[in-house]
Amino acid sequence: MKPIWIVDDDQSIRFVLEKALLRENLPTRSFTHPQDVLRALADTPESEGPQILVSDIRMPGGSGLDLLEKVKERLPGLPVIIMTAFSDLDSAVSAFQGGAFEYLPKPFDLPKAVELIRRAVEESQREEVAEERMSAVPEMLGQAPAMQDVFRAIGRLSQSQVTVLITGESGSGKELVARALHKHSPRGNGPFVAINTAAIPKDLLESELFGHERGAFTGAQTMRRGRFEQADGGTLFLDEIGDMPFDLQTRLLRVLSDGHFYRVGGHSAVRANVRVIAATHQNLEQRVKEGVFREDLFHRLNVIRLRLPALRERREDVPMLTRFFLQQSARQLGVEPKRISEPALKLLGSFDFPGNVRQLENLCHWLTVMAPAQVIEVKDLPPEVLGSVATAQSGADDPVGAALPAPVAGALPAAAVVPVAAAPAGLNGVAALADAGGLTWEQALQAEALALLENGRTDVWDVLTRRFETRLIQTALGNTRGRRIEAAHKLGIGRNTITRKIQELGLE
Repeated sequence: MKPIWIVDDDQSIRFVLEKALLRENLPTRSFTHPQDVLRALADTPESEGPQILVSDIRMPGGSGLDLLEKVKERLPGLPVIIMTAFSDLDSAVSAFQGGAFEYLPKPFDLPKAVELIRRAVEESQREEVAEERMSAVPEMLGQAPAMQDVFRAIGRLSQSQVTVLITGESGSGKELVARALHKHSPRGNGPFVAINTAAIPKDLLESELFGHERGAFTGAQTMRRGRFEQADGGTLFLDEIGDMPFDLQTRLLRVLSDGHFYRVGGHSAVRANVRVIAATHQNLEQRVKEGVFREDLFHRLNVIRLRLPALRERREDVPMLTRFFLQQSARQLGVEPKRISEPALKLLGSFDFPGNVRQLENLCHWLTVMAPAQVIEVKDLPPEVLGSVATAQSGADDPVGAALPAPVAGALPAAAVVPVAAAPAGLNGVAALADAGGLTWEQALQAEALALLENGRTDVWDVLTRRFETRLIQTALGNTRGRRIEAAHKLGIGRNTITRKIQELGLE
């Protein structure tokens, strides 16, 4: 294991940390000044460099924040822990949130310091493993068992030029599979041309596919080669083929049959040597039965069919894909890549991702911009994720999902309430979120409310108010051993009010 580098001009601090980490079997290397660290980095191969850097913020030889900036330029993925006195906290927090893993206030509790360093080491090792996996997988298609059939099919088709039909939900990565099929085929050195047949107006689609001659229609001032000609010698990827207009399906069938076609307004046949890969999120058999897709074209395309699983069918790929997309977003934006905590990853893994891999990619881009710190926590995830998981984790007896804050400190749990109807067993969805992710109950309530609103409900106020009042009254009655007058007094409401509420809420 690579050593933990400690930078502090105070010998006692270095000595204490060295001995404590040694007891944890964590090797160390100590420095007195930031310049010593920079020289050591220049002379040390990256494979033998630091696993973690722990640095003081104020030293005679330079600033720990300046050191942080220079180290991050050389080793952007290295976790850095800044040690700081309480008087430095305000300036330090704002300054190093952009790059530091965490800060350690002085004077620190030694076991907590070791725990923090241990956590940083584990995070660093996870990132190293993730980077190794990503570098070993040229196409980001995933490692889950649900993807093994796809991998095997790509391997079997590597020397084939047969037509392939890829099916799967929107955003599941059909174009990635098409590009992999092209790359590993005998046509890999030829062009790969993609066209979304659903994104181009019907009047323009024919020209896009087959090209047009000069003067073929208004605005056609020059001859234009279509996608079939552009893909000559390579692969043409027809995305969302199920939405192709019926009359164009006939022309496509002819091209697939004999390889010839005519440009719009042309009179000479054009031949193109093209392999066609088509994709759709629709059920083509059903489209054929409905009379909107040609059966003969379906059979022509359906020579080899690959079904791409939805992301929710390969949840074990979510951590790897999340880390990859966070790295990718950081490169695109020119910022420091953010890391994601295990609880946040676990929560993402339980989300269904209706938009599949594309939705996860967009979410990682959003997190790169919006998450306030370098380590993404549960509370940083977008409302649609928090709200959806809260609804999914709600009690089975509740048709709309639990939406209440976690019980306040000192109150009896709902299950302990004796005089009134017992609450559903276990934590409700919002309380579970608050407990697992460090959310305030207001944030969890907001996420649940948003989930109900986005589901189109028009009784959100009544639903949430009823559940809130139910849990509040149950907790108060449990606290007062069922004495209603005393419970009403503690809640700050009248005796008649609590009696009426108990009747309205069915708590008798």
